[in-house]
Amino acid sequence: MNSLNTASLVNLLGFTVGVALYALLLVMVVRHRKAKDNFSFDLLLLATAILGLLWNVGELVAHIWRDFGAGQVSPVLLAISYSALGFLPSVVVRVAWKNNGSENKNARLLTFAAYGLSLLATFFHFQSVVFYKIAPSSLALQILTVGSLALLAGLLVFNFKQTLENKTIWITALLIFAVSAFHLSSEAEGTSWLVELVAHQSSLPLVLAILLQDYRFAFADLFLKRALSLLLLALTAFGLYVFAVSPLLALHAKHEENDVQGVSILLTFWIATALIYPSLHRFAAWLVDKIILRRADYARLRVDISKIIEKENAIENILGETCRSLASALTAKESNWNQNSENESNLPTVNFTSNAAEIFVPTAELPAYKIHLKDFSGGRRLLSDEIKLLEAVALLTARRIDALRVTGERFEQKIREQEISKLAAEAQLSALRAQINPHFLFNALTTIGYLIQTAPEKAFATLMKLTALLRRVLKSSGEFTTLSEEIELVESYLEIERARFEERLKVEINVPQDLKRLRVPAFILQPLVENAVKHGISKAKLGGRVEISAKLESEKDKVFLKINIFDSGAGVNFDELFLNRQKNVGLNNVEQRLRSYYGNAAVLKIESAVGEGTTAEIKFPISNSRANFREIRYKEEN
Repeated sequence: MNSLNTASLVNLLGFTVGVALYALLLVMVVRHRKAKDNFSFDLLLLATAILGLLWNVGELVAHIWRDFGAGQVSPVLLAISYSALGFLPSVVVRVAWKNNGSENKNARLLTFAAYGLSLLATFFHFQSVVFYKIAPSSLALQILTVGSLALLAGLLVFNFKQTLENKTIWITALLIFAVSAFHLSSEAEGTSWLVELVAHQSSLPLVLAILLQDYRFAFADLFLKRALSLLLLALTAFGLYVFAVSPLLALHAKHEENDVQGVSILLTFWIATALIYPSLHRFAAWLVDKIILRRADYARLRVDISKIIEKENAIENILGETCRSLASALTAKESNWNQNSENESNLPTVNFTSNAAEIFVPTAELPAYKIHLKDFSGGRRLLSDEIKLLEAVALLTARRIDALRVTGERFEQKIREQEISKLAAEAQLSALRAQINPHFLFNALTTIGYLIQTAPEKAFATLMKLTALLRRVLKSSGEFTTLSEEIELVESYLEIERARFEERLKVEINVPQDLKRLRVPAFILQPLVENAVKHGISKAKLGGRVEISAKLESEKDKVFLKINIFDSGAGVNFDELFLNRQKNVGLNNVEQRLRSYYGNAAVLKIESAVGEGTTAEIKFPISNSRANFREIRYKEEN
């Protein structure tokens, strides 16, 4: 094996990288067809990939063949590889016009000239093989040199409107081909590694330009990271060889070629290169994601999507925002979602093809949903990072939808419970209300029956009052009334009772005028007044008086209305009072209605003492506003 010099190392590494890039370009062209038809390839890119492979594989085989000293390289192989190189400038011209988007007569002429130039060079290569058994042909390479410069001038003149970025790419490619052909025709190879790099690796800028332009995302995702890692590794190995290994080996030039020190030096730097590779690969990945593709930060994107959908309270809006965010981040030209009524929890969350993705949103209950992303820009492919992103976003979306459903179900359940409670309370109140009217009517009729026997004229007058009272009672069907109407009802009842007790019953009502407009439960006072007359006044030989008073009190930022009904009757002891409360239908009715309306905030309290009379007190809230309380108190005092 010949000793490796720097130029030879450059060529070996360059052709290896070229084979990898053009092979991957060929795979991409085959996989990324224009349609589902097996033969709908982009013929220009397919031809470029094949030509690049022929050139790099042929030269790689030739260099290895020479280095191993296996003899003369086949001139046919060299003719094929150099002919392939000669067609690459034609590809440059064709792609340049393709990117401009408007072909005209000048474009077609320049394209035909480029292909004619390549065919002419190919003819001279194979002519040299047939007649002289030599390849490549110096004349063919000189024709390519002059032709590349002429094509360069033509592109500058006829493709003037193209952007500066594209001009730079294609001008650079043609200049490199011109320098390459000139160098190869001079038969002065191996003199300078820099010249070797420019001359023999002239096909690399072309494949990189095509991949970055037509398959930007696919190129980066499928192999740019690995290719860049390989390139960085090659440059690192080359740098270590040139600046470290070669000088150290030069110190041992007088020793045997395979001495222990020389081998140790090579092994040390081989191991160092292997240890450096992970860092080089991470740097290549960062460079591709952040600098070339400017790919979004997926961790940040998940947080942003989570914040966006947390603000939405409708499933349609959640899925719509998720579709828009994913389509923007993954450069999908089309995105939508649909409802899925089948249980697919056992299937993968993300299913994808070369140009579409289907994301299953695994909600806890059916229906579930699917998000569809289609037509990725730049031939983008979904790799592991994108799959992880889509799986995470699918779970985020599913959990948000589940939370929204649970919240909605709880809200609906609460509404149903409130409706049921309301209906139950209304039924209970209606039943309690129904108890009052017959009870009151029974007592009134008992009084009239007594008057018929003792005072018929008073009985008739009392009957008229009862008729008016019943008309008022039956007319009022609401659960609440004003305190004024409640007082009037009590006064009418006491008028009927006064016909029975005559001078033995006295009535005092002390209710401020401003309080009479307050809303109170209907028939809340009459049972208490009736209880005072029946159990207090009627049992006292001399009768007594009934006092009704009302005032406002404030407790813990709430305003309460307190109403007292006092009778100066005989009074009872505690045991008798407790027994009466248990049996008294009217009192139980009042207590239950207060509890239904106000809960524990309402109080019914009865106190009695033998010979001193009885006091019934009810207190319930009427407002949460202290300002309302101060306003009413001010009116009372003034």
